[in-house]
Amino acid sequence: MDVGPRLKQIRKQFGLSQRELAKRAGVTNSTISMIEKSSVSPSVSSLKKVLSGIPISLVDFFSTEGDHEMPQVVYRDEEMMDLSVGEGVKYQLVGKAFGQRAIAFLKETYAKGADTGEEMYEHQGEESGMVVSGKLELTVDGEVYELNAGDGYYFESTRPHRFRNPYDEPCVVVSATTPANF
Repeated sequence: MDVGPRLKQIRKQFGLSQRELAKRAGVTNSTISMIEKSSVSPSVSSLKKVLSGIPISLVDFFSTEGDHEMPQVVYRDEEMMDLSVGEGVKYQLVGKAFGQRAIAFLKETYAKGADTGEEMYEHQGEESGMVVSGKLELTVDGEVYELNAGDGYYFESTRPHRFRNPYDEPCVVVSATTPANF
């Protein structure tokens, strides 16, 4: 999905000007304009910050009208909702057709050198995950942790955090986030 046109569509759907959305999200008007023109590809944290001004979750941002049918039980790899934003970080949501969910359960893939962005995430809820393959660098409250395959994490999401893969191989993580407004 092309993020720029989708942001413009949703912004207009909510009756917001670029200037009003920028003010609500705490970003510059030019940031909104560049994203909508697809001049820049925002990091996940940047897009979440922009969407907080609407407010809408990443899941809802990437959902389409057909995603609200009777939920299926099993989701094949190719059926997962792609929530990827930016370069090198791929998020796949398990249960895309499931309506009012309590958790967001994700398969995350970080390419060599991938990063969720310089800006730290902070949001309500909790996060938990486990590295399935490769290695990952997790920063929480300024403390940096190196996680290897089999290592897990669990923390309150109100603590500033960031994920990075400065290593020579891709990293795959399975994670869960509450509330489900990923």
